Amino acid sequence: MPRFAQLVMGPAGSGKSTYCSTMVQHSESINRSVQVVNLDPAAEHFNYPVMADIRELIQVDDVMEDHSLRFGPNGGLVFCMEYFANNFDWLEECLGHVEDDYILFDCPEQKFMSTWLVSTGQIELYTHLPQWEFRVCGVFLVDSQFMVESFKFISGVMAALSAMVSLEIPQVNIMTKMDLLSPKAKKEIEKYLDPDMYSMMEDNSDTIRSTKFKKLTEAICGLIDDYSMVRFLPFDCTDEEGINIVLQHIDFSIQYGEDLEVKEPKEVEEEPANLNYDELFQDKGDS
Repeated sequence: MPRFAQLVMGPAGSGKSTYCSTMVQHSESINRSVQVVNLDPAAEHFNYPVMADIRELIQVDDVMEDHSLRFGPNGGLVFCMEYFANNFDWLEECLGHVEDDYILFDCPEQKFMSTWLVSTGQIELYTHLPQWEFRVCGVFLVDSQFMVESFKFISGVMAALSAMVSLEIPQVNIMTKMDLLSPKAKKEIEKYLDPDMYSMMEDNSDTIRSTKFKKLTEAICGLIDDYSMVRFLPFDCTDEEGINIVLQHIDFSIQYGEDLEVKEPKEVEEEPANLNYDELFQDKGDS
């Protein structure tokens, strides 16, 4: 039996830990077992249990306090991820070999993920997971409060597209913190869930003064729109139905549930074939 995994990615403050916590609680409510693995060596605290924590292997604070390394926060995080990439056996041992696992990998913020992924050999983690019989889906989170303007939306789309190109795995893109938006902002952001990029460009064409930047933006919007490469799902941590829809999209992308045993439907007593109701009631009348 295969195992299943979500790689939870996104910029700082996009709500990765809240997403993991919400998914764990939702899974418990529908009797599904979901575990979380923390891969952020700079994480501070969680409100959910983790089956493995990279901070047991290495922490950013310890790296920064090492005077021989002389790293700041950014360099310390990159060093931690390099160290982790050379010690995958630690993660394999933590994961074990239990079948039918469903694990959320809470990854570092996206700008460090990008630096790490493009480094030589650092993409090995995502080649190891399939070798460990995992079906993997990338889950890219973007704060919906950041996406209420056209050009910020395009920036968020490019960040999601960068992760898709780097990882080359199925990916579901999510707008988080929908519950924090005002009613007006919620109505405004609906057009960004399934956007018409050309219309968006026309609405904002007057704000771009540089001809070069205008052509570049048009090319980017054309690429996104023509190939339908990036779409977003709304995520409201207070909406159980919306959470379930997001989970269904992810499950479908990794074929979760296809190997589960199918329950036989309950047998229904069949009516006698060729029963003549007129004769039945006639017999009752005669008696």
